[in-house]
Amino acid sequence: MAAHAAELDPVVPPMPERNPKALHEAIAEHAPELLPDFDAHWKRAIADTFDLGPVPAFVARWWVEYAIARDPKLDAHLHDLEHRAAESTDFAEAKALLEEASRIRHKALRTEPGE
Repeated sequence: MAAHAAELDPVVPPMPERNPKALHEAIAEHAPELLPDFDAHWKRAIADTFDLGPVPAFVARWWVEYAIARDPKLDAHLHDLEHRAAESTDFAEAKALLEEASRIRHKALRTEPGE
């Protein structure tokens, strides 16, 4: 029975190399819903300005977005935390929920290529 349950769990693809091209390819293949925003951000921040200075920040932002989106369970959990925080009328509860969401995002940023 455990083997059957494992088959139903989607395989989380590994992180790509940490560069815009590899990240773009991984998003296109495994999280295509992010691609329009990725491309628009690239055009606005990099391509239209001819400024490569923002590339590290761009990669960091989309690294986190992809690291979370590639894992449907993690993505759903993070969105649930953020939704519950937005709906909460208890300051301490909302703060705790957002701190957990922040920990998830920070952990995603530290994910290495191949993980």
